[in-house]
Amino acid sequence: MIPILPIILGYLLGSIPFGLIITRLGGAGDIRQVGSGNIGATNVLRTGRRGLAAATLLLDGLKGAAAVLAAANCPAWADHHAGLWAGLFAVIGHMFPVWLRFRGGKGVATGLGVALAACWPQGVLMCLIWLVGAKITKISSASALAAFVAAPFLAWIFAGPAHALLALLVTLLVLGRHHANIRRLISGTEPRIGAA
Repeated sequence: MIPILPIILGYLLGSIPFGLIITRLGGAGDIRQVGSGNIGATNVLRTGRRGLAAATLLLDGLKGAAAVLAAANCPAWADHHAGLWAGLFAVIGHMFPVWLRFRGGKGVATGLGVALAACWPQGVLMCLIWLVGAKITKISSASALAAFVAAPFLAWIFAGPAHALLALLVTLLVLGRHHANIRRLISGTEPRIGAA
């Protein structure tokens, strides 16, 4: 049985465009007119406003975690992996928000928030992979992709097949949204953290 209400909850939470809201409230204009045009934290950083980027990263992660925890802790939905469904659709909502004509972010922060709430050891290790990778390569996309490629294996080890399936689906979505980044990584033209 597919739990429709957790899916709707997850999508609506995920579709809140915090990067766009925060940059406008912070006086940085429309983030869609900056850099890559993406609404995520990495592009917000291109405004030079680190505080706004940090706030975007935090809130995008929190909305993913909130979707998982809200659905998982509802007694009426407990038997249907509701938290996993809500987490998956929070990522989908972030990537394809109806309010922005389905042109959203790439799902990294939201996906990490989902992972931390669904299986915290997996989420913590993903964050470590991301941070270490960013420190070494200075390329946000490369470190994020490494974390998500590891995610299904980590989820299987720490939480079993249902969580591993969620992680795999999220990873495929994240990889799909990073297709241009992957091409630039292969060609050696992907910009480093903080670059325009």
